[in-house]
Amino acid sequence: MSRHIVIVGASMGGLRAAEQLRAAGWNGGVTVVGAEPHPPYNRPPLSKEVLAGQATDPAEAHAGLAFRRRASLDDVDWRLGVPVVSADLERRTVGLADGTTLSYDGLVVASGLRPRRLPMPEPSRGRHVLRTVEDAVSLRAELTPGARVVVVGAGFIGCEVAATARRLGCDVTVVEPAGVPMGRVLGDGLGRSVQGRHEAEGVRFRLGRVVTALHGGERVTAVELDDGTVLRATVVVEAVGSYANVEWLEGTGLDLSDGLLCDNLMRVEGRPDVVAVGDVARFPNPRFDATARRVEHWCMPTETARRAARTLAAHLAAEAVDEQEFTPLPTFWSDQFDLRLQSFGAPALADRVEVLEGELSAPSDLAKGVAVGYRRGAALVGVVTVNLPARAPHYRKLVDAGVGVPACT
Repeated sequence: MSRHIVIVGASMGGLRAAEQLRAAGWNGGVTVVGAEPHPPYNRPPLSKEVLAGQATDPAEAHAGLAFRRRASLDDVDWRLGVPVVSADLERRTVGLADGTTLSYDGLVVASGLRPRRLPMPEPSRGRHVLRTVEDAVSLRAELTPGARVVVVGAGFIGCEVAATARRLGCDVTVVEPAGVPMGRVLGDGLGRSVQGRHEAEGVRFRLGRVVTALHGGERVTAVELDDGTVLRATVVVEAVGSYANVEWLEGTGLDLSDGLLCDNLMRVEGRPDVVAVGDVARFPNPRFDATARRVEHWCMPTETARRAARTLAAHLAAEAVDEQEFTPLPTFWSDQFDLRLQSFGAPALADRVEVLEGELSAPSDLAKGVAVGYRRGAALVGVVTVNLPARAPHYRKLVDAGVGVPACT
């Protein structure tokens, strides 16, 4: 009987896992199970091109985002629109919402994330999150000129949505409990400069404030903050973080405290027949230290899939697993108004921030180009560039060089 691998999750991580299993020499069966009805697609454009576009149908929006499927995956079984709800690691089975049970020899966990919501069940209409094409199309329909939009959360998704909504003629206010937009990654200096660029475009910020209530009947009409301020709103975007989709693994004895704990080779600890891929996986990266972390960056599904596929394929072939350290370099980008931010490494781990190129004396300096370095001790653990596309590869190489990079001059 042919052996079989089940991949739970049919987003980018699941797609890359299937591709990399074939590249690693696995010629047995592969089944990919996904909760969404759509084949894998690219998510970063949801907060940019899709929100700024004219798509009124999720299928139309998906057509412009779908990943090309390689010929090596022609024999893969895709089970879409049916989430996995349980797993029995001893019997090596997973249970689907439609009652189907799938057996496996190897399991790839690529079940991804879902958005957090504000802890207020009502009102329900006028409230949005942004994770799927359906979310983006639904939100786009309400971003009409003059709409009063309150974005809760000033992380990258929240700020991208705010910029897009403002460009569409909406009245936009961003509410953030922390003191600086995107401050956990960018630090105070660059975070405040990006905030200034938003404010120059008409976006308002309520920093250090928490949403305590939503007003309205069936539809939201206002947002109340902890200082008593009431913001009129016809649209509320909840960009307050995410949860890892690991509930289907409850009762298995695995560490699910923040995603799924893995070792450096993407093996689920104690289970050589189970690996994890993408932002659901919490693993140590020796590039930085021995602490296991989840990384929600666009590059990570591809990087982790390559490592996980080699690990699992070798185990199932009864071959020695390559023990070479897995040290991926996290990268991401963000487009906000006329700013292109590119990040390399892990800026959030820094204990010191310095400007490497350009100036941050005024928000207008960002358009001319800025590079900010993030150090932990002597190591340059991260760099964020703004509007420096030609220089970005140089800074990536500096971070990629690892511990001991000399101070930049």
